[in-house]
Amino acid sequence: MEQVHLPSLREAVAVYARIGCLSFGGPAGQIALMHRELVEERCWVSEDDYLAALNFCHLLPGPEAQQLATWIGWRLHGTIGGIAAGTLFVIPGALVMLALSLLYAFAADLAWFEALFLGIKAAVFAIVVQALLRIAGRALDTGFKRALALTAFIALAVLALPFPLVILLAGLAGAVVAAMHPQWLALKPAPSGALPLAGRPWRASLKAILIWGAAWALPFVAIFLTLGTDHVLWDIATFFSQLAVVTFGGAYAVLAYMAQEAVGTLGWLRPGEMADGLGLAETTPGPLILVTQFVGFLAGFRFPEPLSPMAGGLLGAIVTLWVTFAPCFLWIFALAPWIERLRRSRKLAGALSAITASIVGVIANLALWFALHVLFARLDEVRIGRVAALVPEWASLDWRAALLSVAALVLVFALRWNLFAVLGTLGAGGLLLGSLA
Repeated sequence: MEQVHLPSLREAVAVYARIGCLSFGGPAGQIALMHRELVEERCWVSEDDYLAALNFCHLLPGPEAQQLATWIGWRLHGTIGGIAAGTLFVIPGALVMLALSLLYAFAADLAWFEALFLGIKAAVFAIVVQALLRIAGRALDTGFKRALALTAFIALAVLALPFPLVILLAGLAGAVVAAMHPQWLALKPAPSGALPLAGRPWRASLKAILIWGAAWALPFVAIFLTLGTDHVLWDIATFFSQLAVVTFGGAYAVLAYMAQEAVGTLGWLRPGEMADGLGLAETTPGPLILVTQFVGFLAGFRFPEPLSPMAGGLLGAIVTLWVTFAPCFLWIFALAPWIERLRRSRKLAGALSAITASIVGVIANLALWFALHVLFARLDEVRIGRVAALVPEWASLDWRAALLSVAALVLVFALRWNLFAVLGTLGAGGLLLGSLA
C-alpha cells in the first residue's frame, strides 16, 4: 500500500509555483512533470488516484494538464488548494505570453520581425504535423475510429461545418456505438470494485456551479455596464466562452476554427498570425491554450475605442484568460466528487473515445490550413453547392517559406531536435532569408 503524505498548504503552493514555471513541453511533458514532482518524489498523491484523475480530466473540455493540477490541489486542500494549483499553473505562462504579445503588437510591421516569424511559422507547421501523427498513432486503433477521423476532416475542410457541431456529432456517435458495438471503439472494461457508499454529492456540485458560473459571468456584467454589448470586449468574452465549452482534444484541435473565426468572421487577426501566436505559445510554460490570450490581446489592441490600444489589449488579454480558465475550475469543482461514477459510464467513455478519434481529423484540417497560409500569399475559395475548398494561387508561393518548412520537417522527424532548438534555428533561418529578399 502506498504511503501518501499530506503537505501543508504553504508547502504545496511553493511546489505548484515551481511546476507552473517549469511546465514546458505541452500536456505530455506537463503531466509527466507533475507525476514526478507529486507522485514519485513527494508521494502527495497515489499512483492510482493520479491516473484516475488524469482519465477524468480527459473527459472535460479545456486543458487537461491545468485541470489535473486543479484536481490535485482540490484533493489535498479543498477549494482553496484547487484555486492555488490551477492558477499558479497558468500565471507564469500568461505573464510571458502577455509580454510577447506586447512585443508582437508593436513590432509586427517591422521587416526583421516579419522575417523572424516566417521561420517560426514553418517550425509551427512541422510541430503540428508531428502532433497529428503522434495523436493518430495513439488514438486510431480501430477501423471505426479511422472512419471518424476522415469524416471529421471532410466535414471541416470540405463541407465547412462548424467545429462545435463536428465534436457534438462525434460524441453522440460514440455514445451510441459504445452501447451497441463497443469493440468498434476498443473500449476497456470499467474499473473493478464497488462504487463508494457515500451519497451522490449534489449539494457540493450545485454550489460549485452557482459560484463558478457567477465568476464566469462576471466579465459580461462588467462589460455590459461600462462599454455595452457592441464593444470588442463583449465579443471576446462571448467567443472564448463558447470555445471553452468545446475545447476537447487540446489547443491544436480548436486552432483552425479559432483562426478562421478570428480572421474571417471577426477580423481580429491577419492571415498567418495564428501561426505566429502558436509559435509564441510553444515557447512559454503553461497550457498551449494560452494562444487564446494572444488573440484576445490583439483584438483589444486593434479595436479599442473608446479605450487606448494598450488598455484595450490588456483588458482583452485579461477577459480572454478569465473566460478560458474560469470554466476549468467549474468543471473540476462540480464534477470531481463524481469521479468514480463517471469512470464507470460506458456511454461517456464511448463519447470521449469517438471525440478523440475525430480530433485527429480536426488537427489534419489545422495542418492543411497552416500549410496553405504559410506557403502561399493568396488563396481562393472554390465552392460548388455546399462543398467548398481553399485553392492556392501557385504564383503566390513563397519559396522562402517552402524551404524553411522542408528544413523544419527534417529537423523534427529526421534529426528529432527538441522544440526550442527547432524554433530557434528556423527563426534564425527566417531572418537570414528575409535579409536576402
